[in-house]
Amino acid sequence: MALVLAYGVVLLISVSLSGLAARTVLSTALLFLLAGALLGPGGMGVVTQSAEDEIVAVLADIALFTVLFTDGQRASVPALREGWRLSGRALGLGMPLAMIGIAVPAHFLAHLDWPTALLLGAILSPTDPVFASALVGRSDIPLRLRRLLNVESGLNDGLALPFVLIFLALAKHESSHISEVLLELVLGLVIGVGVAALVALAWRIKILSAEPRLQPLGPVAIAIVVYATCHLTHANPYLAAFAAGSALATLDHVAAEAFEPFGDLLSELTKFAALLLFGALITPDRLSHLGWQGWLLAVLAIVVVRPASMLLSLIKTGMPRSEKLTAAWFGPKGFASVVYGLLVLQAGIPDGEKLFDLIAVTIALSISLQSSTDVPVARKLRIEPPDNLPAGQNTTGSGEFDMPADSGRGGPVQHQ
Repeated sequence: MALVLAYGVVLLISVSLSGLAARTVLSTALLFLLAGALLGPGGMGVVTQSAEDEIVAVLADIALFTVLFTDGQRASVPALREGWRLSGRALGLGMPLAMIGIAVPAHFLAHLDWPTALLLGAILSPTDPVFASALVGRSDIPLRLRRLLNVESGLNDGLALPFVLIFLALAKHESSHISEVLLELVLGLVIGVGVAALVALAWRIKILSAEPRLQPLGPVAIAIVVYATCHLTHANPYLAAFAAGSALATLDHVAAEAFEPFGDLLSELTKFAALLLFGALITPDRLSHLGWQGWLLAVLAIVVVRPASMLLSLIKTGMPRSEKLTAAWFGPKGFASVVYGLLVLQAGIPDGEKLFDLIAVTIALSISLQSSTDVPVARKLRIEPPDNLPAGQNTTGSGEFDMPADSGRGGPVQHQ
């Protein structure tokens, strides 16, 4: 119950400060991370959970599934067509470059073997612009920039997953099991698309209709069925979640739109709980063993690798220089990296503890830097923070700017 109480108190404080966060460098994600570190074993000892506790595995599992299912609904086929010219470059070129760009210094600086170094690159390659929502959540930010960050962040969590699982198997010296990993991924894809498509087609029958109040529960039911089916069949639930969300948004955009506000709040709740636990696992004892090489690696991943990989992928796209630089800087190491880090810690690979420490430092620095610079960068683009936030009242969203009613966690690209 101490964990539940701590989560409730931090959530209450975060919601109460969300109006202030919209005008300043304060970040809700950073607040949960710092609260976890303060309340964890390295601080006050209120949150005592360790990486081996079952609640950590269960929460990470449910949280990532929820976020990927919600993200998938921002990646319908029409949405991908709209933003694919730029985001396709970011995903097809920028993401692999970032993966390799992190793996190389990880091998030479942190002395990780190549499978483990590539695993680190795969874990830190996804981005999460919810930590930069002053940009992706504002309708007055250039549309192509918002689409680029939206589609990139919506897809790269799921695209990184196969690489994470394959390199994790290699790091555990289970090369003979890679075929099983691939089978689980394919099965998850089939289950996710299959369940969502069957339900979406069934909902076209006139007799099957939901009253507006209950419409958001339809996608929730699909998610529960997919989640349970994957665990019963040993299919990969994360790829299934993303595939199910995308298939539903493609075949039944009305259901996806009805679910969006509820889904955004649900994913925020699970995400913040995982961030609190993740912060509790970042103790001074862990960080003291990193050495200057580990800190240098984290800095390189944030200020060199991400900007360079994105700028290279955007060459000859016609984007203004200011927008290219903004897109290159805002690649926060987000929630997917948090959960993948927890999975690594529980996997028992030879360098698992060291890898987790590197992931933790990089994520903490990334959230601190990028979620604290979204407001100044928005102002640099001559976008002022909203002046109609009610004093003394809470705002919605992730702790930064209020998002438009149809945008949620950065906004579904198809409605932009």
